[in-house]
Amino acid sequence: MRGSASLAMISYFCAMRFYALVVVALLFSFVTRSQDVIPTAFETVNSTYDEQNPVISPDGKILYVTIAHHPENRGGKKDPGDIWISVKLGDRWSGPIHAGDAINHDGYNAVAGFSDDGNVMYLLGHYEKTGKIKTQGISVSQKTDEGWSFPENITIPYFLNRSEMISGTIINNGSTLVFSADGYNSQGNEDIYVSVLQSTGNWSEPMNLGSSINTGSQEVSPSLSKDTRTLYFASNGRQGYGSFDVYYAERLDGTWTKWTQPVNMGAPINTEGRELFYQPYPEKSVALYTSTLNSDGYGDIKLTVPLAQLKPEETIKKDTVVKMVEIKREKPITTDEKIITVKGKITSAKSHAPIVASLDFHADHNYKVSAQLDGSYSVTIPSVNQYSIRVEAPGFVSSLEKLDVRTYEMKELVLDFNLLPIEVGTTVNLKNVLFYQSTSDLLPESLDELNMVADFLKSNPNVEIDLAGHTDNRGIHSHNVRLSQDRVNKVKRYLVDNGIESKRISGKGYGGIKPIASNDAEVTRQLNRRVEFTIVKN
Repeated sequence: MRGSASLAMISYFCAMRFYALVVVALLFSFVTRSQDVIPTAFETVNSTYDEQNPVISPDGKILYVTIAHHPENRGGKKDPGDIWISVKLGDRWSGPIHAGDAINHDGYNAVAGFSDDGNVMYLLGHYEKTGKIKTQGISVSQKTDEGWSFPENITIPYFLNRSEMISGTIINNGSTLVFSADGYNSQGNEDIYVSVLQSTGNWSEPMNLGSSINTGSQEVSPSLSKDTRTLYFASNGRQGYGSFDVYYAERLDGTWTKWTQPVNMGAPINTEGRELFYQPYPEKSVALYTSTLNSDGYGDIKLTVPLAQLKPEETIKKDTVVKMVEIKREKPITTDEKIITVKGKITSAKSHAPIVASLDFHADHNYKVSAQLDGSYSVTIPSVNQYSIRVEAPGFVSSLEKLDVRTYEMKELVLDFNLLPIEVGTTVNLKNVLFYQSTSDLLPESLDELNMVADFLKSNPNVEIDLAGHTDNRGIHSHNVRLSQDRVNKVKRYLVDNGIESKRISGKGYGGIKPIASNDAEVTRQLNRRVEFTIVKN
């Protein structure tokens, strides 16, 4: 009996460890009458470790934050992230304390959101009784008298995440989930998806938000406005201020795949550092995010005014292209700092099998690297140039990408490539072949890709191709057909002038009758203005 009583007392004091700070916070908030004010200082929360994914409870009194590589995490310093809590104490936050073993398992742990009453917590990943967590789906924990219950896994059909990390947000009383994952049809390493709770009580199959949002690089840490119309996310696949920048886009209809052109949220939110996890709380007139700029560790929690509450003159200008900006640094950048490691995998677009390909990063010098047997590659290059990347492998159509890494702050970038097999019927979009507006005159930046096509045809002398020119649907159809035909002729002439037999190239202009995207917005009309080739003989 004495042993049972001791165990009971230990359990009691463990439970009270969590609730003590909450009680203090509640009492303090009544005295100061600041229940609806979110403190502006996070000095006591930010540490020499990596703070990620800050989420405020519905009552505004508790901050949940994932801290990576903290020695008191379940997995110690190697642990990628445990959930910690900080309590509002008047106009500041308490120092963080570990949220306990119920919602922290070995692996990456993070809060996705809460029910409106705060009694249900949604967590990223699936929990196992063995003490492991997998980056598959989400889980739910219930608030009890003893603390948070062991999470129950939620089944989302056809959910797949190949990444070791998962990020996302669940809103509207647990009915709408946006998340980033390396899924079945991801265009890059991680893409953003949505899944919704249906009237049947089942979750919908994850839907990729499409090419308006997702790029060939990484899109992560998404969140939604309460009306689900505005998406916020971080990306390293667009030309911005630093490695990851925060963007927003507006949903155009109910399909979840039509969005306005993403807008960089600009300074002071985005910097030469790495900005992630933007989460607005409009009812509290704040938004939280994390940044590595001037942090005391890696990522620190920052606070700003929600986009929706900016005055008209403060609203971010919706430029379609975000220009590089020069940002003053506290100390000069050394030569050793002006480098970046680019790594990723090269796979077949058809079979998804790894490919042993060669890559050539070309700027003022050539930086060449070959992929390993598993398709992986890694190369370190100066971060002071815009590169043309040529990827080549026997039996596959060569690929060309443009990469601008003139940010200095970005130290690592994941860039995957999917190569098309050389076989009849394969169609290749020459996305870097561009023309002056309303003419068939090639822009200078088109020559790299055209030279690559010429080299490809020389290396594969039996291949014959059919060129197809396309425009958007604006203007007179006959004029569009003529313009697209002139552009096909110009591309063919260039290839012939560079050593390719004319009989190996056929071509036709189609005008605007074969769109691959909507013509309702400029951002998607640009996708329709293209030149392609299809392999017709091999």
